[in-house]
Amino acid sequence: MAGLDRDTPQPTALTVHQASRVLEVAFDDGRSFRIPFELMRVYSPSAEVQGHGPGQEVLQTGKREVGIDEIQAVGHYAVQPRFTDGHDSGIFSWDYLYHLGADQAELWQRYEQRLQEAGVDRDAPMPGPASGGGGACSHH
Repeated sequence: MAGLDRDTPQPTALTVHQASRVLEVAFDDGRSFRIPFELMRVYSPSAEVQGHGPGQEVLQTGKREVGIDEIQAVGHYAVQPRFTDGHDSGIFSWDYLYHLGADQAELWQRYEQRLQEAGVDRDAPMPGPASGGGGACSHH
């Protein structure tokens, strides 16, 4: 999943729609996706969200209104968005963006299911660390 193979479709256009809060990505295989910022934020491929192994994922909530302040290219294989909630450690490779776009319905369903199982509301604010410090990993 991390590596890119030659068969990974390459994006031909990438547009950040601030008002509707979606990232529009067109790929060279002819497919185009409108990926909500919330979905990207909830499934951010960062250690902060994914944890350091299976079952360590941190369930994200209260991200419906999240925006993207800035989006930077990472080499020729990924983008790194800076979300309005300060989260900026997720590096979204082209194949990961493609996965988010193509499997959107299933991913939303899985997210709703995880919220239900945890007994939390999608719009509940994220519990902050008690110390008041940021919950970022120190190994950059």
